[in-house]
Amino acid sequence: MTEELRAKMMGVKLTKKERLIGEFILDHFSEACFITSTEIAKRLHISDSSVIRFTKTLGYSGYMDFQRSIRKVYTERINSVPDYITIPSERLRQSVDGLEQKDILETSFSNVMKNLESCIGFNDVIDFEKAAEAIVHSKRKFIVTSRADSGIGDLLLLPLKHMLSDVYETAHPALNVIDHLCDITEQDCIIMISFPRYSRLDFLAVQMAYEAGAKVILITDKASSPLARYATQILLVSVDSNAFFNSYVAVVFVAELLCAFISRRMGYATGEKLELIDRYISKLELY
Repeated sequence: MTEELRAKMMGVKLTKKERLIGEFILDHFSEACFITSTEIAKRLHISDSSVIRFTKTLGYSGYMDFQRSIRKVYTERINSVPDYITIPSERLRQSVDGLEQKDILETSFSNVMKNLESCIGFNDVIDFEKAAEAIVHSKRKFIVTSRADSGIGDLLLLPLKHMLSDVYETAHPALNVIDHLCDITEQDCIIMISFPRYSRLDFLAVQMAYEAGAKVILITDKASSPLARYATQILLVSVDSNAFFNSYVAVVFVAELLCAFISRRMGYATGEKLELIDRYISKLELY
């Protein structure tokens, strides 16, 4: 339901106050299923009528209609680990206690499909086009990741390197991201991939790039991410999982989509470089 709610929020024009309500519900989803509109209003220091208007903007007849809808989905998802639980040990307890072995295949597949659907629900074609345009027109492109997110950075590096010049990955044993970005300028960009629990190093990296005037392409799970305030363009994707770790299948899909949009933008300009690479790797049979 969090994915559907995010999609609904992105599909309508919300006021600043309504977006605040939406982000609160997304961040406190299980709690919102059972508390009153008055309680939400009190927590956010706004009027009760503002909460009701928010639900009507989303197409519901009122708050009770909205709450019935999210409560129904919540009860159907109790076997999944809630996306607000980010500490692995807590997620492990939740997944072990709430999931039978025979359910693992079915629930894992269901989570992956929902995460994939979030890629389309959260993002429009224009979002990918803007991200691709910013990357192509930047002088240097830095792929910034940490820990579990680093695998997506590795996946992005090869196709981007084959299409563009001056592409760098900051996950290097001898240097940290601050060393890589110490001379970043407004002509450059970073491609930041970060999911809960968002690394403090990721936060410093986007802040560093932002203060230098560089473009920040952010791939993350929600618009309320602490890194989002620094982003030039955000690509959203859910990483919900029924295990103690995030599911990265949909993130791989977003990374591939981004590369596809860049490839389309580059057209045949990449052909000569690909032919050169193929000529030499063929000698080694290094495919």
